[in-house]
Amino acid sequence: MILYRLCCAGEHEFESWFRDSAAYDDQRARGLVTCPVCGSPEVEKALMAPALGRAARRSAAEPATGAASPEPSGTSETTEAPVAAPPVPAMAQPVALVSEPEQQLRAMLRAVRAHVVANSVDVGDEFATLARRMHEGDEEKRAIRGAATPDEVRALIEDEIEVLPLPVLPDERN
Repeated sequence: MILYRLCCAGEHEFESWFRDSAAYDDQRARGLVTCPVCGSPEVEKALMAPALGRAARRSAAEPATGAASPEPSGTSETTEAPVAAPPVPAMAQPVALVSEPEQQLRAMLRAVRAHVVANSVDVGDEFATLARRMHEGDEEKRAIRGAATPDEVRALIEDEIEVLPLPVLPDERN
């Protein structure tokens, strides 16, 4: 696995893991690598400083400077200090993977679902049978919820029996 620092056309910087550099190239070519802030598919690799094993041993009080240690005296060769990566600007908030309007929509769907669950009876797999019996007047009408097959739902709709799916959010399946 390899971690790349990436930057979009809007200059938003973020990181993402890839199996290898070929996986990054393939995903980028297919438009699967997008900016989590603005959604732009115009993403490039940002300049990265390699993580060296010595950094793990550095004490928490000693900040990383990125500067090379001075050459011992007596050497005639001149070496350039490694170029430190530009600092990543601190974001005011964590990167949201879901936009604000989508978060609001999900909150509304959760509220609808909670209201339905709180104000109905779960009848399980008997939903289609009970809904039909209530429609025909053989059962007292009340708010019910449960499970039905696609064929059962289709038959209820064809018979003009009102049914609605209960919203399920993607994060509820994780």
